[in-house]
Amino acid sequence: MLEAREMTGGYGGADILHGVDLTVAPGEIVAIIGPNGAGKSTAMKAIFGLVHLREGSVRFDGQEITNLPPNRIVLRGIGFVPQTENVFPTLTVAENLDMGAFVRRDDFEAQREKVYDLFPILRDRRRQPAGQLSGGQRQMVAMGRALMLEPRLLLLDEPTAGLAPAVVQDMFGSIREVNRELGVSILMVEQNAKHALKMAHRGYVLAAGQNRYEDSGPNLLANREVAEMFLGG
Repeated sequence: MLEAREMTGGYGGADILHGVDLTVAPGEIVAIIGPNGAGKSTAMKAIFGLVHLREGSVRFDGQEITNLPPNRIVLRGIGFVPQTENVFPTLTVAENLDMGAFVRRDDFEAQREKVYDLFPILRDRRRQPAGQLSGGQRQMVAMGRALMLEPRLLLLDEPTAGLAPAVVQDMFGSIREVNRELGVSILMVEQNAKHALKMAHRGYVLAAGQNRYEDSGPNLLANREVAEMFLGG
């Protein structure tokens, strides 16, 4: 489904990515982990056209999307949920979801109901401004808004960042539900590496803007060097 090869680029004149490879197959959950500054979020933003690639390519369903602007990439079937500033705080939950369907010209009420089924609390809070919600609930709104265009691949940048420990497991459960119930493939950057690898079909470890390890989630968890260097032992 997604094939990113030899991604090289960054911000301004400085490269942060140095030949990064990432792939996602249909139905997969793929996690990207690594230390701070490894290029994890930069790689995801490059896939979504938010970071310019100087070299390399990104293909989705066999079509070249390298350096396309995000408004064109989203129409190809890729959704993106940024880590911060990912809701419109003064708009209600329902209005936030409707903003996610801004390019649709058909009736999207059925998709909105699917989002409410995935995140029942959002149905209860649909008339409440998103800025008044908890961090976990705002993250649900952001994911729900991205799902309104019925993407086949969802990019999640640190979906559990800043959430209370008790909420983290719920968020991972929601991600599983998006994958299982809607059939959406997931590529996520996540600092909660152990939790992410337990859930992921495959994982990548990045370090210094390069691929360090690639394997199944269970194999990466069982890898002693990965555990010592990136999972806190």
